[in-house]
Amino acid sequence: MTHLPQVAATPWRLAGLAWLVFVLVVVVHQVQFWRAGKLDTDVLALLPVSEQAPEVGRASKLMAEGVSRQVVVLLGAPAWSDAKRAADQWRHALEQADAPLRASVGAQSLDQILDFYGSRRDRLLTPAQRAELLQAPPGSQVQRALALLAQPGASARLADFASDPLGLFPDWLQARAAQTRARPRDGELWVHGEDADWVVLIYEITGAPFAMNGNALYQPALDGALQAAQREVPGARMIAAGLPLHAEAAAVRANNEINTIGWGSLAAVLLLAWLAFRRLTPILLTAVSLAIGVAAAISVTAWIYGSVHLLTLVFGASLVGVAEDYGIHYFASRQGQPWARPRTLMRSLLPGLVLALSTSVLAYLALGLAPFPGLRQMAVFSAAGLLAAFLTAVCWFPLLDRHAPRDTRFAARIRDSLARYPSWRNTRLAWSIAAVLAVLSLIGLVRLHASDDVRDWQGSPPALIQAQIKIGRLLGTPSVAQFYLVRGASPQEVLEREEALKERLDGLVARHAFAGYAAVSDWVPSLRRQQADARLTARVEAEVLAGVNAALGERLVRPAPGAGALTPEQWLAHPASAAARTLWLGADHGQYMTVVMLHGLHDAKQLPLLEGAAAGLDGVRWVDRAADISSLLGRYRWSMTALLAAGHALVLFVLWLRFRRAAWRTWVPTLLASVLAVAVQGWLGEPFQLANILALLLLLGIGVDYGIFLLEHDGDGAAWLAVVLGAASTWLSFGLLALSSTPALHAFGLTLMVGVLLVWLGSPLVRSGAGHPKKAAE
Repeated sequence: MTHLPQVAATPWRLAGLAWLVFVLVVVVHQVQFWRAGKLDTDVLALLPVSEQAPEVGRASKLMAEGVSRQVVVLLGAPAWSDAKRAADQWRHALEQADAPLRASVGAQSLDQILDFYGSRRDRLLTPAQRAELLQAPPGSQVQRALALLAQPGASARLADFASDPLGLFPDWLQARAAQTRARPRDGELWVHGEDADWVVLIYEITGAPFAMNGNALYQPALDGALQAAQREVPGARMIAAGLPLHAEAAAVRANNEINTIGWGSLAAVLLLAWLAFRRLTPILLTAVSLAIGVAAAISVTAWIYGSVHLLTLVFGASLVGVAEDYGIHYFASRQGQPWARPRTLMRSLLPGLVLALSTSVLAYLALGLAPFPGLRQMAVFSAAGLLAAFLTAVCWFPLLDRHAPRDTRFAARIRDSLARYPSWRNTRLAWSIAAVLAVLSLIGLVRLHASDDVRDWQGSPPALIQAQIKIGRLLGTPSVAQFYLVRGASPQEVLEREEALKERLDGLVARHAFAGYAAVSDWVPSLRRQQADARLTARVEAEVLAGVNAALGERLVRPAPGAGALTPEQWLAHPASAAARTLWLGADHGQYMTVVMLHGLHDAKQLPLLEGAAAGLDGVRWVDRAADISSLLGRYRWSMTALLAAGHALVLFVLWLRFRRAAWRTWVPTLLASVLAVAVQGWLGEPFQLANILALLLLLGIGVDYGIFLLEHDGDGAAWLAVVLGAASTWLSFGLLALSSTPALHAFGLTLMVGVLLVWLGSPLVRSGAGHPKKAAE
C-alpha cells in the first residue's frame, strides 16, 4: 500500500471559494441570457468571410437584414374568385389564431410616387424610350402623340398632355412596376403561374425570430390558416417562404438535437458512472461538473461574441462526452486507492489531467483558426467548457468527496481486463492483419471524394427550399446569391458605374440570359444621365408639340420642369424609395456601395456571361456567393489539412517533452485512427469536407488523452477504467451527433464516432513496455 504525501487544506479551500464566486456569476448570467434570448440562427454566421472582398460579406448581411422579419405567402386556386375567397378565409383564421404575424403595410403609395417623380418626369427615361427618342423620325412621334390625344378623356386634360405629349412618364412607371410580377387586382396583389391565380400576402413577424422551447409558431399558424381556407375552397394551395421560417425550422431542429445529443450523452455518462461506482456522490459531482462546464461555456461565449449560435449549442451538447473525463478519472483512482486522502490523490493526478486538458484545449482552439465565426464560437465554447469542468473537478471534488466509491463488479472486470488485453507483437499474424487493414484503408482513401458545397452547412428542410424557389419564380424576385456590387468615391460615381453596367446587361436581357435587373439608378439616374435625358426630351417634345399644334390648330406650350435634379439623398429621405431602398448600401470606409440584383436567373450556364459583363468596369464586381463560399471552403479544407499535420507534429513534441522516447505510444493510435476514419468515409460513400478535417483535429486532442492516462499510470487498472468510461461516453456523444440532420454536423460526428472507437481500442495495444515517463522506456 503506497501512501501519498498530505496536501495543505487552506489553499485548496481558497481555490474552491474563488471558483464558487465565478460559478455564482455564471448562474446570474445564465438567468439573464435565457431571458434575453441571445441566440443566433443566421446561416451566414457559419460561413467564412472573403479576405479578398470583405465588403461582399457586408453587402450580403445588409441585404439579408432587409427581409429578415418578412414572410411571403401565396394563396392560390384555379379561379381568381376562389383564390380571393381562400385568402379572405386564410386571413381571418390567422387573426383568430392570434399568430405572431402581422400584415406588412407598404411605406409608399401611388400618390407619393407621383408627387415625388412627377415634377422630374422630363429626366426619367427607360433605355427603350431613350433609343426611340434618338432614332424615331419626328413625324412618327407626332402621330404617336396625336393617337394618345385621341384616347377617351384626353381632350379634357390638354395641359397634362402638353407636359408629357408622348406618355413617357406612365411608361417609365410601368417599367418600375415590372420589376415584380405581382399586380394590383380587386384590392389584392395578384400573380398567375402554375395553372393558378395567386393572392400575394406579405407578413412580418411580431416577436423573436425563434423560440428554443422546441415549439414552432409560424409554420403551424400558416398551416392552420390554410386548413381553414381549404374548408372554404377545397382546392386552395399555399406557398410560404421567408427567413423567419428557415430560422424557426433551424431552432426546432436544434432543440431536438440538443435534447437527443445532450441529454442522451448525460444519461450515458451517469449510467456508466453508476455501474462503475454505485454511489450517488460520483454521479452528482460528475453531473455538477458537466452542468457548470456547459453553463460557463455559454456565458463565456456570450461575453465574447454577444450571442451564441444555435449550431454552437448543438455542437456543444457533445461536450458532455468529453468534459466528464476529469471527474471519472478522479473517482476511478479514488476507487482504486480508497486509503488516499482526496486532496493528496488529486495532486498526484494533476500532471496527467493538465496534460490531457492542454491537448484537448489545443485541439478545440485549432478549430478557431478556420475563418468561420461559427466555428470560432464552437472553439471558444468547447475550450471554456472543458476548462470549467476541469476546474470544478480539481477545486471542488477533493473538498466534497467524503467516501471512496464502492468497488463494483463492473469496475473490477474492466480494471482486470487490462492485464488480459492484447498488445502488439512482431508476429506474422499481427503484420498480416496490419497489411489487410492497410489495403482496405488505401481502397477507402481512393474511393473518397471531396465536397465543398455550402448547402452542407445549412441543412434547411427541402420543403422550405422548394417553396422559396417557387415564390422566386412566380414573383420574379431577385436572387441574393448572385448580384453585382458597385462601388464609387461618391454617390454620383456609383450611379454612373451602375449605368455603364446596365448597358451591358441590356444586351444579355435581349438574348434571354435572364429576365431583368433592379438597380438604384433605375429610380435615381446619375446627374449626367438626367441632364442628357432632360435635353433630349425637351428637344423632341418641343418638335412634337409643334407638329400637334400645326395639325390641330392649338397653341400648346411645354411647361418648364417644376423641380431640379434628383439626388440619392432626396430619394432616400422620401417614402417613394421604399421599393428599392435595400439596394443602396451606403458608405463604407469612404466608398459608397450599391447592389444590382438580377431577376429570372435560373440557368447556371449563364453565370460566366454575367461574370464577363463586369469585366473592365471600374468599381463593379460580380458576386456569386455560393461559388465564392464553396471556393473558400475548398481552400480552407486544404489549409486546415496542413494545420492538422502541423497539429500532429506539435502534439507529438509536447508528448515527447513529458514521455521522451515513449511518446509515440500515445500518438500512433490517434494517427492510425484518423487515417482509418477517413478511409471509412470513402467506403461509405460519404463526401469528404472541411467538417471532417475539423473532426480529425478534435480527435487529435481527444485521442491522445487515453494514451496519456495509460502511460502516466502504467499497468494501473484504475487508469484503464477511467479510459473505458471516458471513451465510451465520448463515443456515445459523437455517435449521437452523427444523427444530426445538418450535413456538416453529421459528417463531423461520423468521423469522430469511428475515430474515437478506433483510438479507444488501439491505445492499449501499444502500452506494453511503455513504463512511467521517468523510466523513459521505449
